[in-house]
Amino acid sequence: HEGDDMYYIMFNQETHEKYRVDQFPAASRLINDLMPLLMDAMKGSPILRHKLFQVDFLSTLSGEILVSLLYHRQLSEEWTTAAQALKQRLNDEGFNLNLIGRARKMKVVLDRDYVVEKLQVNGQPYIYKQVENSFTQPNAKVAEKMLEWAVDCTQESNGDLLELYCGNGNFSLALAQNFERVLATELAKPSVEAAQFNIAANQIDNVQIIRMSAEEFTQAMEGKREFNRLKDAGVVLQSYRCNTIFVDPPRSGMDIDTCKMVQGYERILYISCNPETLQENLQVLGETHQVVRFALFDQFPYTHHMEAGVMLELIK
Repeated sequence: HEGDDMYYIMFNQETHEKYRVDQFPAASRLINDLMPLLMDAMKGSPILRHKLFQVDFLSTLSGEILVSLLYHRQLSEEWTTAAQALKQRLNDEGFNLNLIGRARKMKVVLDRDYVVEKLQVNGQPYIYKQVENSFTQPNAKVAEKMLEWAVDCTQESNGDLLELYCGNGNFSLALAQNFERVLATELAKPSVEAAQFNIAANQIDNVQIIRMSAEEFTQAMEGKREFNRLKDAGVVLQSYRCNTIFVDPPRSGMDIDTCKMVQGYERILYISCNPETLQENLQVLGETHQVVRFALFDQFPYTHHMEAGVMLELIK
């Protein structure tokens, strides 16, 4: 805020200085179309602009957009009324917009807190529920290419697939066509719920999601611990014949115990969002496996950030 003026800012990653952003070309056209209209609408509303410090955007190829407004104050009924009017005004302009207000220990959802994306994988449409403030692949067109590459890598697979860090089932659903069954793990509750929604929405009957961390699953596989949630879900680990494991870990990569567990599989498909931890993990995996395919996916053009896909097979 500067007097009556209000505008978006970002921070220089090296100097940490703020700079004005009226458009953000790296984002979707839908987000860029909405940015100035949203800002103009909020400028004239003291209720909506008071102690607003951040705006998050999530858009889809299917034309939906979700905006989260973050505040350094609690939100009142008066705020909700003003936000409803803002949402209606922007939807009257032709947007398919949902709006969320956030404050400390507070979340006000005007309609729903997710969007429904449709991605095409080799001409086959897949429906994905993407929940606000949960991880999703940010660049949908590149995400489609990543899915197609992963499906191609696993053509003519035998047996079942084990997947760690499955998120909302982004890869699980597309890869299910190449395996008899898919057993996938994820720790974040909103992502697990979204994955269950996505399994049903896509009418896929051979994917099972379990809510547990990769570390916990490693303990279960090695027989070090028993988990009631596996029993409750009717999952008998010994019944799975997993020759292939798929991992898409967070930026921190896989810990050494998970790497050692992953080495027990004939084929490893690894999607990485951090080349440095990928290199560290490949030094361990390379003791037993060799890289047979490698791909780079530029999710964020004009930045240093790069997604990588690696297919490894057991050295015989």
